[in-house]
Amino acid sequence: MTSLLLTGIGSLVTNDPARGGLLGEVRDAALVIEGSTIAWVGSRLEAPAADGAIDVGGRAVIPGFVDSHAHLVFAGDRAEEFAARMTGTPYSAGGIRTTVAATRQATDEQLTANVARLVTEMRRQGTTTVEIKSGYGLTVSDEARALEIAGQFTEETTYLGAHVVPAEYADDPSGYVSLVTGPMLEAVVGHAKWLDVFVERGAFDEDQGRAILEAGLARGLGARVHANQLGEGPGVQLACSVGAAAADHCTYLTDADVDALASSGVVAGLLPAIEFSTRSPYPNARRLIDAGVTVALATDCNPGSGYSSSMPFCIALAVREMHMTPDEALWSATAGGAASLRRTDVGHLTPGAQANLTVLEAPTHLHLSYRPGVPLISQTYMAGRMG
Repeated sequence: MTSLLLTGIGSLVTNDPARGGLLGEVRDAALVIEGSTIAWVGSRLEAPAADGAIDVGGRAVIPGFVDSHAHLVFAGDRAEEFAARMTGTPYSAGGIRTTVAATRQATDEQLTANVARLVTEMRRQGTTTVEIKSGYGLTVSDEARALEIAGQFTEETTYLGAHVVPAEYADDPSGYVSLVTGPMLEAVVGHAKWLDVFVERGAFDEDQGRAILEAGLARGLGARVHANQLGEGPGVQLACSVGAAAADHCTYLTDADVDALASSGVVAGLLPAIEFSTRSPYPNARRLIDAGVTVALATDCNPGSGYSSSMPFCIALAVREMHMTPDEALWSATAGGAASLRRTDVGHLTPGAQANLTVLEAPTHLHLSYRPGVPLISQTYMAGRMG
């Protein structure tokens, strides 16, 4: 079969601004897939013939979710840490070193199997594009193997050697920065598309973060920043000053931070499953959107601060807790994620885009936040193939 017609679509979200509204929604719609791409989108009554056809029976179709922030290469379990937080222990990022120890001890086969499990879990929940970070090895060999494993599942691989300073460098953080910007960077540069740094108290300061980002940029990697998660700080401003694609977390922002994001075009990645799991304040998405900042939603799936792989869950949290409309939340989970990854081929359903789409067991996308916690993903297509 070289072309496939999906028809009987009750509501089709295209994210095409030319079709009006934020989502470019088409009612009583159809689309044609040719090979791995979208060939045609429009009214069901005007649909062209194709080699095969599937009637989705009035269900909604949306772009596949683009999860632009996830930590999937790890071993171990931190459920007890979560339980402690639920009884009042604050999150401080210190548990990252627990995962580092477990990940270093795991075999390649164990790490690969865990990533495969999580990517499959994401796919079943409508995610068709996912960014995967290293950051739980923190040695030259462990960071390199983490990115080699991640590359088996996505082209959006991110080097996060600057996650925290590992225990063996506790008394020599500058030495660790030299490792991250020197031998470790050289070992991973062929396996990573992006470089990220955690600019936060307990991790890396502004000067260290700038040195790490500039080293990555000089080697052709795109820049991303973990910014302003635990308090106000320099992370957002640093991301904007180096031209990073995204500043993620953005929980604590000053007016100057918001202005910098709006004027620079740096995407603000919001990760509400983290606030849910750490009982931290939620980011103010309304403030960012009203200021003209591009917002992405992502899971930040990781074993410590937020072990959820569900983009629908993040959408529901964004609507309920971050004052986004259902339309804004869906856009941020699709087109916003694509903007964060600087991708123009995903996050929308228009001719020429990758045929990455999700069929909902619902008549409209509104049910993603209207019916939180309900498994609403009926089918997921990756590059035109159901799976």
